[in-house]
Amino acid sequence: MRFDLLHPADQLVMIMDRIYQYGMTTTSGGNLSIRDRNGDIWITPSGIDKGSLTRDDIMRVTPSGEIIGRHTPSVELPFHRDIYKLRPDLNAILHAHPPTLVAFSLARQIPNTRLVPSVKAICGEVSMAPYEVPGSEKLGEYLSAEFAKGFNTVMMENHGVCCGASNLFRAFMAFETLDFCGRIEIDARKVGTPRELSDVQINMDSEKSHPPLDAFVSRLTSSEECAARRDMCKLIHRAYDQRLFNSTQGTFSQRLSDGSFLITPYKKDRKYLEPEDIVLIKNGMCEAGKTPSRSALLHEAIYQTHPDIGSVIIAHPPAIMAFACTDAEFDSRTIPESYINLRHVQRLPYAASAMDIEGTAKALTMSSPILIVDNQCVIVAGNTLLNAFDKLEVLDYSAKAIIAARDIGPLVMITPEQVRDIEIAFNL
Repeated sequence: MRFDLLHPADQLVMIMDRIYQYGMTTTSGGNLSIRDRNGDIWITPSGIDKGSLTRDDIMRVTPSGEIIGRHTPSVELPFHRDIYKLRPDLNAILHAHPPTLVAFSLARQIPNTRLVPSVKAICGEVSMAPYEVPGSEKLGEYLSAEFAKGFNTVMMENHGVCCGASNLFRAFMAFETLDFCGRIEIDARKVGTPRELSDVQINMDSEKSHPPLDAFVSRLTSSEECAARRDMCKLIHRAYDQRLFNSTQGTFSQRLSDGSFLITPYKKDRKYLEPEDIVLIKNGMCEAGKTPSRSALLHEAIYQTHPDIGSVIIAHPPAIMAFACTDAEFDSRTIPESYINLRHVQRLPYAASAMDIEGTAKALTMSSPILIVDNQCVIVAGNTLLNAFDKLEVLDYSAKAIIAARDIGPLVMITPEQVRDIEIAFNL
């Protein structure tokens, strides 16, 4: 999808719907704006249901101050306008109150952006603006002062967060990523002590290059490949809707019968991926005109090492990432389904999936199908795409159950004797 070709009103409706549907704002909360090339500010209205906005609800404010539309612009229009005046490089502003970031704002803390490597690159440095009444000139002054310092992501005391960017999707990426980061930290604090990444480690990820693959032109597409592309998109959309990864991160791949494999593209919005966006890798070459995930060589190595693996997923659900970002061990012996699907979950050091591709590929097997890479991701293998996705779901649900149980009482896991009974019953 070419998000940039959508009219500003349609962009605002699409992103607000997305924010509302994922429980990151309320019917009356939050506001978004876009500044177009004419200098007009398109902004969400005040007092209109955020769960049912249409393009006709969006308001336009001209550089001269004329208000065009059938409603009243958001009461926060003053701070949007102030920020645009101070920052000509910003053309979109997103403000909302997701519960996770509100929790941090109540505690007067900023989520630790050093728990996973991508957050710093997407959100930049994050600051905190003092509290003031919504819509007031003083709030606008406080927020504008932070943006004037060069911050693009600003937490607001007892309020929420404000993100600015060159376009609305980039603002949404920063918003969503900071919320993801906050959720990981909250869960991590429940299971252990969060472990920060150093500047060197963060730079290792940002400097990771795309795989050096020659290109080929795909001329004929088999029915098998068409079905695989379709099914991948369906499950990628489902994984995104279940918050198993965010908009531009998380990788699915699926092996085809001729030895080639399909993989998700680099930094394309997972919410709206279409079959034609998926990238074919064949004989060490990449489908022309597309950029595959940076982990394409790892997926290739896994398929070459393990003929019985048919699909690989890399994701970072906040619950399981709580274990990845601490020294807490994840134990799959919660319920029988968890052990049957996950078995013994191995851990690898940070950046192993990029620095030791061969070792990572060997470690992932159908009898040990889950790898936790410290502060980075989880890698899941399945004999089919659906099987791998099921394991990812079970992994996330199991991690959530363990975290929740810690608030109830001491955990009692399935015993070794009970594990043996499961292994015999299910021929494991």
